[in-house]
Amino acid sequence: MNFELTKEQEMTRKMVRDFAEEKIAPRAVDIDKHSDFPDDLFKEMGKLGMLGIPFPEKYGGSGGDTITYALAVEEIGRVCGSTGLSYAAAVSLGASPIYYFGTEEQKQEFLIPLAKGESLGSFGLTEPNAGSDAGGTQTKAVLEGDHYILNGEKCWITNAEYARSITVTAVSGKRDDGKNIISAFIVPKDTPGMKITSPYDKMGVRGSNTCEIVLEDVKVPKENILGDPEKGFGQFLHTLDGGRISIAALAVGVAQASLDRALAYSKERQQFGQSISKFQAIQFKLADMAMEVELARNMVMKAAWLKDQGKPFTKESAYAKLFASETAFRSANQAIQIHGGYGYMREYEVERYLRDAKLLEIGEGTSEIQRMIIARQLGC
Repeated sequence: MNFELTKEQEMTRKMVRDFAEEKIAPRAVDIDKHSDFPDDLFKEMGKLGMLGIPFPEKYGGSGGDTITYALAVEEIGRVCGSTGLSYAAAVSLGASPIYYFGTEEQKQEFLIPLAKGESLGSFGLTEPNAGSDAGGTQTKAVLEGDHYILNGEKCWITNAEYARSITVTAVSGKRDDGKNIISAFIVPKDTPGMKITSPYDKMGVRGSNTCEIVLEDVKVPKENILGDPEKGFGQFLHTLDGGRISIAALAVGVAQASLDRALAYSKERQQFGQSISKFQAIQFKLADMAMEVELARNMVMKAAWLKDQGKPFTKESAYAKLFASETAFRSANQAIQIHGGYGYMREYEVERYLRDAKLLEIGEGTSEIQRMIIARQLGC
């Protein structure tokens, strides 16, 4: 077992870390406070090749692997959960399904601009009545000649306002056993009948663009169906498995930031004639935080490695997402506690980590769903 990163992985991590600290970190407070999506930062990230890390160079990518990509997500998440979430969603949910399941023509038309960072990827799965029960999709796709007509509604869709195209799921027919066939469709943003709004006032990750999409008689060419028309459900389950690795990596970033802030503050804060880092009560909190961050990071790296090796990783990605997201919330909560009253104030930033971390226990499958996945993988 070799836990060392390659030179390429270390170089990419350093590049992303430097960019995150120099460009994103100074704006993180304003991004959160004003719900300000940093479009200009994403354009810069695109020029640096960050949005194409796990894709081959022939499709505009950097030719990296999942481990490298997970390291990048962690570094961005460490300074800004909002930017980290939009970055993770753009790559894992927006671009990856086209790379894995798209035709060569679809990759040329839709994937290359995403990998180059000329646009952000967006994936429309969740609906008002189909959250954890993604199989309960109600959006309909009806084939008429050489086009599909889409009608329905999607909610809580990341990056949609900044995407050139959005991959949406819809019921396209019935299987022999009577169950719905769910297919995925690539819908160009300027298609008539597709309305995108951003009506949400969120608790956390406030600078990440979150949208509602209404589809009214949206006409999509038959050739825009993604992958096998009858295997759309399996395709997005695979997509979510990979997405959970990136959400877990984002959670590790938030947890690491919480630990860093808490440790630094504990060394500065004086009470009873000494820094509070000298008190065992504080030391035990910091020790637990450090241990859990390291365990979460190792889980992320293992899941990413399995994916890169072409091995099954469904259970491990659920492990990583579940443990890392709950670690992020616990670490942020303890960071606030260590800061005391100051931790409750915006200027010390740890309260933002807690608000951002909460979403990670919900998005891309709640903690309860992750436990169901793990139990299923155990054969329950």
